[in-house]
Amino acid sequence: MKNSSLHVTNINRELCNAKTEVLVNYICSDPTGIIIITNKVGQQSDLSIINNYIKNSNDVNLLQVENSRLPMSKSYLKIIGIPFFPHSNSMEKLTSFDVETILKQNHIFDNISLASKPRVTKVSPKSDMAIVWIDIWDVQSGKNAKLLINRCFNVGNYIATIRGANMNPGVPQCKNC
Repeated sequence: MKNSSLHVTNINRELCNAKTEVLVNYICSDPTGIIIITNKVGQQSDLSIINNYIKNSNDVNLLQVENSRLPMSKSYLKIIGIPFFPHSNSMEKLTSFDVETILKQNHIFDNISLASKPRVTKVSPKSDMAIVWIDIWDVQSGKNAKLLINRCFNVGNYIATIRGANMNPGVPQCKNC
């Protein structure tokens, strides 16, 4: 981006006109895209103002501009009450693909994005039930997770419940499965 100080001034003028407290401190362009650093984390409305300015700027290569987004964090959840062998008359285990299909079919997950593939573990060696661990993209306040925690939904004849979970880094290694 040429003349980045002029862009900073112009964007800040638009942000001030919108009566927001967010101001742009720095803009730079690199092969991965355009990076904009602000004085504080903005709201979606601030992001829209910045996004509109960038997309309407004459010296910006629009191919270099991805979808703009606010900083995200992860929230960790577990789903209980799902059978480990979901296919009737079959010994096929529940897979992460099965879980993704279940989530896509349920409206409570409409605005939720998975941060990684779901992980499926067996509750205990003799149990026929599973625990599904999911990591979702969330805002710092955990708003998306709070909307899901303690919600129930149907999986066939079973009622699954979503619970909060601690961070589970790395590859889960369940010896009970």
